[in-house]
Amino acid sequence: MKGSKKTFLLEGLDCVVCAAKIEDDVKKIDGICNAKVDLINTKLTVELENINKINDINKIIKKVVKDIEPNIHISDPESKITKDKDSHFKWKIKQLLFAAILFILPVIFKLPEYVKFSFFFISYIISGGEIITLSIKKLLKGQLFNENFLMSISTIGAFAIGKYEEGVSVMLFYQIGTLIEDYAVDNSRKSIKDLMNIRPDYANLKIGNNIKKVPPETVNIGDIILVKPGEKIPLDGKVIDGKSFVDTSSLTGEYLPMEVTIGSDVLSGFINKNGFLTIKVEKNFKESTVSKILDLIENAGNKKAQAENFITKFAKYYTPIVTLSALFIATIPPLLLNENFSNWIYRALVFLVISCPCALVISVPLSFFSGIGAASKSGILIKGSNYLEALNDVKTIVFDKTGTLTEGTFKVTEINAENPLKSDELLKYAAYGEYYSNHPIASSIINAYGKEIDAGKIKDYVELAGNGIKTIIDDKEILIGNSKLMKSHNIACKDVRPYSAVHIAVDGKYAGYIVISDTIKKDSKDTVKTLKSLGAERLIMLTGDKKEISQYISNELGLDGVHSELLPDEKVNVVDELCRNNYNGKVAFVGDGINDAPALTRADIGIAMGKIGTDAAIEASDVVLMTDEPYKLVDAIKIAKKTHKIVLENIILALGVKLSVLTLGALGFATMWEAVFADVGVTVLAVLNSLRILTK
Repeated sequence: MKGSKKTFLLEGLDCVVCAAKIEDDVKKIDGICNAKVDLINTKLTVELENINKINDINKIIKKVVKDIEPNIHISDPESKITKDKDSHFKWKIKQLLFAAILFILPVIFKLPEYVKFSFFFISYIISGGEIITLSIKKLLKGQLFNENFLMSISTIGAFAIGKYEEGVSVMLFYQIGTLIEDYAVDNSRKSIKDLMNIRPDYANLKIGNNIKKVPPETVNIGDIILVKPGEKIPLDGKVIDGKSFVDTSSLTGEYLPMEVTIGSDVLSGFINKNGFLTIKVEKNFKESTVSKILDLIENAGNKKAQAENFITKFAKYYTPIVTLSALFIATIPPLLLNENFSNWIYRALVFLVISCPCALVISVPLSFFSGIGAASKSGILIKGSNYLEALNDVKTIVFDKTGTLTEGTFKVTEINAENPLKSDELLKYAAYGEYYSNHPIASSIINAYGKEIDAGKIKDYVELAGNGIKTIIDDKEILIGNSKLMKSHNIACKDVRPYSAVHIAVDGKYAGYIVISDTIKKDSKDTVKTLKSLGAERLIMLTGDKKEISQYISNELGLDGVHSELLPDEKVNVVDELCRNNYNGKVAFVGDGINDAPALTRADIGIAMGKIGTDAAIEASDVVLMTDEPYKLVDAIKIAKKTHKIVLENIILALGVKLSVLTLGALGFATMWEAVFADVGVTVLAVLNSLRILTK
């Protein structure tokens, strides 16, 4: 079947250059349409032309991977049999500790020369044997320019010119630094993979009077499941029995439990805290919230930022250039200056040690990886590091109004009764009059009244299309509607703007009005203010609502502009124009409804409000805010800016130190010790700096 996918787990893959080469070479295999290496999750995903040839292609893929990186362990992601990393770390620590003891003894004690050489040589083989072996394997496969080759040739060269102590120290400290890097990277990966624990293990399916524990994938829409205290809710659905508090933090980043009861919508990934819940399933597992989030997290590493792509290309050309430069340093100056080759060879060896590009090729992808992880912990799903990078450059933000900046629900916000009526009497007449209407405004009035309505008191109910309602309540003629209704009955009424107002008249006399409005979200104003402080230059609102209402909300929030009474296609046109004319940064669109999907797709960055957003909006977006709080956008941009800052710091640190020490090494003012710091020390500092993104 064309388009079928197969995933391989590449345990031990840490090199961005190797990842890029694996991806390129696998794409060239006959029968493969496409290939993607996800360095974050150490996975290779291939798209096959014909699934029936999978066995033959598997063998070829494994050979290609092993040819590029022999130490990679290839397995099935679903396999339970994986290499024990903790055991590997413990064994590696013991190995390096023993090598360090052998190295220190001849340094501390005065020993015969041949004994010192023996100690240094054994220490070198123990600490660097793996590097040399790997370098030889790659050399035999025609892969000359790599960090293992650089480290091997520089340390062997040190031994060749009698610098035994420095040769061993470089290899030993390189291996210690690599171990620290691996540990930091694995910890960082673990912190992100902890987010994957939202996947439910089972569902308690109700079959008749029995409960059966089944895989969530086998549950169908309409089935009834039971969720006990402490269990994860496995599928999206509606509570039909029970009451409980649920922990939503794994999805939303909010740690305050949410109360759910009969009629409440619940999402897969929530954790039931105390009560028993009976839930009617509304989405199968593939379409459920948890499944989509898992897919987003797993595939986030496939969309690389420009900085990552630059580093990948940079590393491909950087190593050959510095190797040839080292060869030049070792041969040309002594020939031209008629000097001792040994001195210039040593300078070239120092140059080679410094030149390893580890600090950049590890820390830059790790920084973006950490940024995506930090956002996920805060309930913000970013679909790729390219979108994380783009968030840093946002200068124009376009908001949908209803459900994004406002609550999206009508509420009674004001009751103004005319003498001799009181406010509660006016609300009663309005609630009785709207009893038979299914309009959202009617529902908001009835909800505000909050008392039981005696339908027997309502007589001669008539809906006047486009104007309102006429009815008899307690033998009084009641008119409820807009200003047109009042004018058609020659009743003078108040001019109420910008909100929608329901006017009421009793027995032909004006009795007052009730204001119905879509309330502004409590954090919308802070969101607008903070976004401006973060560098957003234009904040614009698009809405299909009336001009007066839209302008009022825009003024209240302090927005820079508003476009009202728009149809969905007109929203897209506005966003398109902004994108074409915005030369000073990116344009982001924030929305939640199905009608926002086209605009989300057209914007440079589409941002969907996940909790209340539709599936169409979430699919079309690049960033998903898992709550209906606009302020999450502020958090997303702060994380993007922090990530960008740390990436720049790492690039400046790595290139600055390396170029300085490279120059000193070429001039003969740097030794192997400075070289080790410029390589291993800078790499460790850059990796630790990258992990700062995961902390608040």
